[in-house]
Amino acid sequence: MAVLGAGPAGMAAALGIAQAGHDVVVYERYREARPAGNILNLWPPPLKALRSLGVDTDDLGAPTDTEFRNLRGKVRVHVKLDEEVKRAYGGGFIGLLRPELYERMLAALAEGMVRFGRRVDRIQQDDRAVTLHFADGSSAEHDLLVGADGIDSLVRRTLWGDAPKREHRLHVFGGFTLTDVPGTQPNMSVLTHSATVQGSWTSIRHKGRDGHQWWMLAATDPDALPPADLRSAAAALAAGFPAPLPGLIEATDPANVQRWVLRDRPRLKQWSKGRATLVGDAAHPTSPYAAYGAGMSIEDGYFLGRSLRGVDLTDLASVSAALEAYEAPRKPHTARQVQQAWMLGKVFHHTPAPLRPLRDLVFDHTPFLQMAAGDTNPKEINKQLALIED
Repeated sequence: MAVLGAGPAGMAAALGIAQAGHDVVVYERYREARPAGNILNLWPPPLKALRSLGVDTDDLGAPTDTEFRNLRGKVRVHVKLDEEVKRAYGGGFIGLLRPELYERMLAALAEGMVRFGRRVDRIQQDDRAVTLHFADGSSAEHDLLVGADGIDSLVRRTLWGDAPKREHRLHVFGGFTLTDVPGTQPNMSVLTHSATVQGSWTSIRHKGRDGHQWWMLAATDPDALPPADLRSAAAALAAGFPAPLPGLIEATDPANVQRWVLRDRPRLKQWSKGRATLVGDAAHPTSPYAAYGAGMSIEDGYFLGRSLRGVDLTDLASVSAALEAYEAPRKPHTARQVQQAWMLGKVFHHTPAPLRPLRDLVFDHTPFLQMAAGDTNPKEINKQLALIED
């Protein structure tokens, strides 16, 4: 069995498939597993999935409680996780850096399972096998192919054709610092919104050191050139935001600042065809507004592995049934998260100027946002936790 891509989705899928008793090879086009970005948050379900897959999660990240606030500090949302979940995971999501997650997942994979520097240019399949054609002219046959190759997935394009990306017309500046900055609080994640900008910070833990990550999110022309100085651009967006956000940006090494333009793709009615399926961003690319893209990718790999337990991979009917059992419950969950992230981006950053005071009046003086983000997400988290085995 083959997995294309060695990001969180691909590594989780490989671990899950190996646990299901099948031989698996991960093909990665680059010479190493390259984290797509620096900062990261993980909710309890992917943490539970990582543990079940055999990944060492001890002292991985800083557990946090999450609040949405307005620019004056008024709390609009408090994400209310069950006390039992908080005891098990220390709070809401954990804040960490992507390289440490990659290192821990790679350490859990069997030696030689990932083959680096193997770029696939073309994919064919029939009832018997999937054939991968590599850039160096070689090829390989496998019983099953898992596309974990991101938003520009070759596997997705081969199965379902190409489709234009959906532009969110937003970009994110993100960075981190492991230095102490006045005004920060331990184990907190605070998302603050002005009329048009989100400025946020989160406790992190990285290889035994405490620190903080931050991000600034605002509207942009997706075709515009990036600013020459990312940290200065982020600092300009943070002007007027309460401490500690401006201080965190100032304390960040410019080398630790990155920028992303937000995009996703249209929802697929089906992820699997024949002997191939999709996981992670190949199936459901997600805006960071959900703080759940990497987490859902890890969950996909976990659930795919569980669906393949005891399956005869030479029998196409059995493979098709297993892939349907994998994707059917995942599609509504992932679609909800993707769409919620899209809608939050539009509401917070693309509301017409005359309507912004009314929007903020509703957010500040009604329970609407609390119900939409603070109460619903914990219920969905509990549903996913219940589906993952200890």
